[in-house]
Amino acid sequence: MTGGSKRIKNLQICRPFIYGNIAVPLGENRGPDVPADHTHSWTVFLRGPNGEDLSDFIKRVVFKLHETYANSTRSIEQPPFEVTETGWGEFEIAIRVYFTAEASEKNVVMYHHLKLHPYGAGADQQKAEGASVTSLQYDEFVFNEPTDALFETLTKKPNAVLPAQKSSRVPFSVQSENEEIDRLSAALEIVQGNINTLTEKVRTLETEKTKLEQEE
Repeated sequence: MTGGSKRIKNLQICRPFIYGNIAVPLGENRGPDVPADHTHSWTVFLRGPNGEDLSDFIKRVVFKLHETYANSTRSIEQPPFEVTETGWGEFEIAIRVYFTAEASEKNVVMYHHLKLHPYGAGADQQKAEGASVTSLQYDEFVFNEPTDALFETLTKKPNAVLPAQKSSRVPFSVQSENEEIDRLSAALEIVQGNINTLTEKVRTLETEKTKLEQEE
């Protein structure tokens, strides 16, 4: 092995990233080449939580679109790692990430369901207003025993971590993680309380059953 490809034993390093899509209704804003049945313009992407360029350790990203698109396999070899198209339907997009040679890591694949329409509370109003739709997923690349070269690359950028506070531009943060943990903790307390209540009811019923059996 060369110096840069030597792996660091018993060490793990992570790099956060987000992937997903933004969709905007076309309305009257459509080019002459846009098919008449297409309703939205959309962009699917992979980037850092703050929009950071990840090309320091990612060589290319391949987006596999629906087969009805011309050249449905799009290989993006430089940032931004994204594909913009128009369409009318939602479908699953495979996103395969290839790392740089110095990383000496296997490629990884993830899947994103393209979202064009708003759902849930307020969906009708959003549709009426022609609001854009954003669908994001947070994840982390986890490198076990990285090469010397990859470790050096990933530790060069001190800001390659989640921001402390959330904002409308940066939905994923330490704050949002802590809020999610608090929500999960509160939910677990409710579930545990329900379990305790049901357990007590079962005990009471079993006691009453035993008494009835003894009286017979």
